[in-house]
Amino acid sequence: MTTTKTEYHQQLRALAELMLAVSGESVTMMKRSAPEQALKLKRQDEWGLYLEFIKILFNLADRLVAMHIPIKDQLEFMNGLEDAVTTQLKSVLEPAFGAGADQMEIMLTIGGAVSESRQIYEQYKFLITEDSKTKNEMFRDFGERVAELLGAPGNAQLSSAATLCASAIVPAISAVLQGQAPPAPTAAAAPKATASATDNGGEKKGTTGQEIKLVSLMSSVSGEEIETRWGLHPRFRDDLTPAELQQLNKLLNRVAKVLGERYATVAFSEQWASWHKAGHA
Repeated sequence: MTTTKTEYHQQLRALAELMLAVSGESVTMMKRSAPEQALKLKRQDEWGLYLEFIKILFNLADRLVAMHIPIKDQLEFMNGLEDAVTTQLKSVLEPAFGAGADQMEIMLTIGGAVSESRQIYEQYKFLITEDSKTKNEMFRDFGERVAELLGAPGNAQLSSAATLCASAIVPAISAVLQGQAPPAPTAAAAPKATASATDNGGEKKGTTGQEIKLVSLMSSVSGEEIETRWGLHPRFRDDLTPAELQQLNKLLNRVAKVLGERYATVAFSEQWASWHKAGHA
């Protein structure tokens, strides 16, 4: 264990800092997306919301570790990540609770979050680097859990916002595991990344893993029903004026209608029967 901790010390620390930062920012984004519900949140409720993001991020990290860390080190790496998150969380909480913050209580809290993460999300079998029906189901279920914790069960907008917050961290975790500096997992970095990727007359120069998903549009099939939905990254939504948001809503509703109808036509054709079974577009 000591050897693995030493070998991957920088990556473990960077991942822990990233996970805590993204969880905190995600909670802020969710509160901004639901101001009425946010006013009713107690400190304990907000803490539960924070831990819900920690759970999904541990699962995503575990899936990506399987792709970038040697098999013999993977178990110890994840144990090291749990320890690193506990240590970083203690440092974060010390200003509020003083140096006497209970290390054991924090350790038990993170350990419980990791255990619950496995119980909730390991049942979803998919490759994290590819889109699939199962992957979409996991993120959708996570979004619904967050909406319920916010006191707005069934709120599709909050569910979509939570999904986008969680999925945006995947490129950043991959970068850390590859020994690179993680790309910022927020839409604030998107204009700079876009500019660097389209310099010199549109020639693409950006590196893989630096793209931020600002708009998500998905069609899924269940039996004979087709559902097409779209969502915006919370930071992107906050950057828009009410008039811009109204215009974008109108445009994306039209796009969703066109793509949904096209998907329905193709998915139920004999030629694309296998695609239909895949359940996503």
